[in-house]
Amino acid sequence: MNNLTADELREAYLSFFESKGHARIPGASLIPENDPTVLFTTAGMHPLVPYLMGQMPHPAGTRLTDVQKCVRTGDIDEVGDAAHLTFFEMLGNWSLNDYFKKEAITWSFEFLTEKLGFSPDQLSVTVFKGEGQEGEPGYIPADEEAAAIWRSLGIPDERIHRLPREDNWWGPAGTTGPCGPDTEMFIDTGKEKCGPDCRPGCHCGKYIEIWNDVFMQYNKNAEGKFEPLGRHNVDTGMGVERTVCMLSGQPTVFDTEIFAPIMAKIDELSTTKPDDPELTLRARRIVADHMRTATFILCDPKGGVKPGNLGANYVLRRLIRRAVRYSRFLGIAPGFTVKLAETICEKYKHIYPELAENLATCKTDLEAEENRFNQTLDKGAAMFAKVAEQLKLHNQTQISGKTAFKLYDTFGYPLEMTLELAKEQGLEVDVAGFEEANRKHQELSRTTSAGSFKAGLQDNSEVVTRMHTATHLLHAALHKVLGPTANQKGSNITAERLRFDFTWPEKMTDEQIAAVEKLVNEWIQQGIEVTKKTTTVEEAKAEGAMALFGSKYGDQVTLYTIGDVSKEICCGPHVQNTSELGSFKIQKEQSSSAGVRRIKAVIGNM
Repeated sequence: MNNLTADELREAYLSFFESKGHARIPGASLIPENDPTVLFTTAGMHPLVPYLMGQMPHPAGTRLTDVQKCVRTGDIDEVGDAAHLTFFEMLGNWSLNDYFKKEAITWSFEFLTEKLGFSPDQLSVTVFKGEGQEGEPGYIPADEEAAAIWRSLGIPDERIHRLPREDNWWGPAGTTGPCGPDTEMFIDTGKEKCGPDCRPGCHCGKYIEIWNDVFMQYNKNAEGKFEPLGRHNVDTGMGVERTVCMLSGQPTVFDTEIFAPIMAKIDELSTTKPDDPELTLRARRIVADHMRTATFILCDPKGGVKPGNLGANYVLRRLIRRAVRYSRFLGIAPGFTVKLAETICEKYKHIYPELAENLATCKTDLEAEENRFNQTLDKGAAMFAKVAEQLKLHNQTQISGKTAFKLYDTFGYPLEMTLELAKEQGLEVDVAGFEEANRKHQELSRTTSAGSFKAGLQDNSEVVTRMHTATHLLHAALHKVLGPTANQKGSNITAERLRFDFTWPEKMTDEQIAAVEKLVNEWIQQGIEVTKKTTTVEEAKAEGAMALFGSKYGDQVTLYTIGDVSKEICCGPHVQNTSELGSFKIQKEQSSSAGVRRIKAVIGNM
């Protein structure tokens, strides 16, 4: 393998595709243009959507290559492990109704093996295995064309894995529109298999995804049918950080030359280390990742995103404040955000000159936000000191869960910080009590909604019945995207729309809304059977059913189950199969009352 730096990889990739007739184009802003569905540019395809859709020709032609800055915060709570980042660079090559699968796959293989030096024996790939039955709505054939191309390049069939839609399918961006299969390339790390079913995409660490080629060849219509698009595009993506990591043989991206100066600066500024090595590692990575992302957002040439309480501004504020929280585990003195921004600028300014151009403003915004949040944390530290003093005064050694939650809820102290401070003082924390307090805080009383739930259905017409089943899918999707505390508070359904209230302390992000809508539509497209049975509340709960309305239930209840997606005690009525819903679209997400959000949505034609 060639041990390339990020600079060398970018140039190697762009030059390679220039040699294949591609025009090198500049990457776009992190702040999307005319795209309300996302807060930040999350993929290389976002700035090119009008050209991919054929709405206009691209001035540089039909073959393009670029490197695009991206921000994805859906997994922000996972940052700190070996794999997750909120900011990354994506290398891409594009065909706008020009070449298609044969060229895209062949060039991917050529670049990986001849330019990067990976052995073909290390390469495993995935292709779309197909879905549904021919002649039925929702049918999509398997992508045997892609599989055949891989075989022609010498990849044996046992290393060509056929996977379902959730693994090897892109789009559509909404409920209808362009979409298509993809093929993903994985490098075998040589680790032992996690089991007999170990394969690319199982996330055990044996196979690491390095590249993805998307083939936009279908259009999904309002009836749920996938028809030939009439034009074909190729959209590919290779992550710079992950590829450099694999080329260098480092265990994580944080160990590569990309993060080296940032990690070195963090270590220089650190004065202490927690006793827990895992916490030290996690804190260093969170500070490094979040400050890199915040610096790029604040220095973006389009500008306009500042720390705040809504949308992209809130995401930025959360990144900065999370970095400040975890800097305290490392004993880093206030003022560190500005110093790290300077280091990040020095690392990247030759590639992204906007960092140097906007650094002064970036530093001003970082300093103000860091100071503001430190004042809040200092108040929390003072409260903790009083708590510790009172406990010792009364010969007690445990901080109650309620107190630990107050530190978290009022002062932004993560539980890990309270545990660390308690350890220093020789105290313990009632973690179970903290979790219970958190649960109670999120799950507001449903007494007022108990009598209104049944009346939430305006009538039992076909469309209202379909809407009602859609609320169950919506509820399940909210749990998937937001977590188990996003529980139903009430609902109201008419023939025109459904209204669903749920417990959640803040405005949902555009990314969260899009993810919920996507999940519901996927479940609709899967055509999942809806079953019901009469049982007792106790038996239903034993099966894992949700029962949110307490004493309103009688001795016998109806349990509705939608595959492995949803299981709820409910008065009904419901459809027999999710495919009857047609499609699902969220029209609005807004506040209903303190701690309660409201979604208004509609369903489409069958």
